[in-house]
Amino acid sequence: MANDGAGETLVWYAAYGSNMCLARLRYYLAGGCPPGARRVLPGCRDPREPAAIRPVMLPGGIYFALNSSQWTGGVALYDRHLPGTTAARAYLLTAGQFADVVAQEMRRAPGTDLDSVLSRGTAQLGPGPYETLVHAGEHDGYPVLTFTAPWRAGDIPTTSPAAPYLAMLADGLHEAHGWSAERIVAYLATRRGIAGAWTAGRLRDVVEAAVSASPPDRA
Repeated sequence: MANDGAGETLVWYAAYGSNMCLARLRYYLAGGCPPGARRVLPGCRDPREPAAIRPVMLPGGIYFALNSSQWTGGVALYDRHLPGTTAARAYLLTAGQFADVVAQEMRRAPGTDLDSVLSRGTAQLGPGPYETLVHAGEHDGYPVLTFTAPWRAGDIPTTSPAAPYLAMLADGLHEAHGWSAERIVAYLATRRGIAGAWTAGRLRDVVEAAVSASPPDRA
């Protein structure tokens, strides 16, 4: 793992779901209760802002499954074996910050073993949907890490995501990549869990409303 010259190990956390929105990620860094959430996040032991933020594309795809008690519908999960690419937003964090973000997603205490992810490409910390860490490549000399479920996309039934969750994803894609509503609709419409469950018109309405309320920010 690379460091920043001051002895701190740095990694890119590649968010492909709701954490593409910087405002939402900040709750994982500094603590607090995100809008619409049911629990207060403790935040990272090191609450500093990301050292850098970049739009990235990951190899593989996303699909929607499970049933979130917060979003009342399916959530995005990453499968690096699917064809195509996944739009994500990469945050340059210390290894400790990334471990704390992962712990909060898993509702666990910090303590992620990052070395095993980098040496094997993946590390399963538990059976849950966001308890498998994936080393998805390198960017600017630092490893790109994300988390997802331990299974493949075809192993479980898909679940249609709810409108508020899709709006959050559209907001994040627009904010991170500067994509238009049309491009976001095209990106989401064919994903498992959306295709056949959402009409083009309904999806467009949700995406256009989210994009119109959120100026892009390619920080």
